[in-house]
Amino acid sequence: MGLRFTVLSSGSTGNATVVDNGETTLLIDAGFSCRRIDELFMEREVSGQDLSGILVTHEHSDHIKGLGAVARKYNLPVYANEKTWSAMEKSIGQIPDENRCVLGTGDSQDFGSIRVESFAISHDAAEPVGYCFYDGKEKLSVCTDLGYASDKVKAAIADSDVLVLEANHDIEMLRMGRYPWNIKRRILGDMGHLSNEATGELLSELMNGRIKRTYLAHLSREHNMLDLARMSVRGSMEDRGCFYKDSEFKLRDTYFDRPTPWDIVAEL
Repeated sequence: MGLRFTVLSSGSTGNATVVDNGETTLLIDAGFSCRRIDELFMEREVSGQDLSGILVTHEHSDHIKGLGAVARKYNLPVYANEKTWSAMEKSIGQIPDENRCVLGTGDSQDFGSIRVESFAISHDAAEPVGYCFYDGKEKLSVCTDLGYASDKVKAAIADSDVLVLEANHDIEMLRMGRYPWNIKRRILGDMGHLSNEATGELLSELMNGRIKRTYLAHLSREHNMLDLARMSVRGSMEDRGCFYKDSEFKLRDTYFDRPTPWDIVAEL
């Protein structure tokens, strides 16, 4: 079958994604209660019993809220780097030693025929990461919660067939919003979140004919909207001379309250 995935939900209230190739199924983050994650699984005909493990990007609650409960219920190994393990231990409860797995930043590991590589990102967490997934020549990259895209991030996600990429906020909506200034400054900073414009700028640098689709993820419910995100990202790309036809490249939505349809990475 090759790689396929569904973003179960994405946003400031919770994040979880499933990657599968017919033999191996992986969960990236578990930012909801165990009950809610099971509900999201059911919507995409997934069972926690099918999982080979859980990969953690960082320790913020919208990424690990249900991690401990899901891992214990289904007796799953959990993979994170050492600093993330230290930062989240008190929040997730007891995990058996045999299920406490360290995947260092920049390291790779094979899960059946899926190879997973982690890479460092810039965010105000202990040691946050994104992940690239490979199956043969197919490549999917999941990269959210980053204040800016460093050269190392760009190199890591280059040549992806499909991206799940943050487009967190509209800058003017954030500036005019009700958050206190210290929170706004954090979001806008280099260890915060990518704006729509910054996401468009990044995509314009990555467009090389291989990327087929990008899912705009982790949208703020306060400071962004689906239509605005798509329009702003595309406008930012066009401002930088990056024009495309919808038949060549697609921007797709993720949702805070429901999963995306299964997407087979190899499909055009």
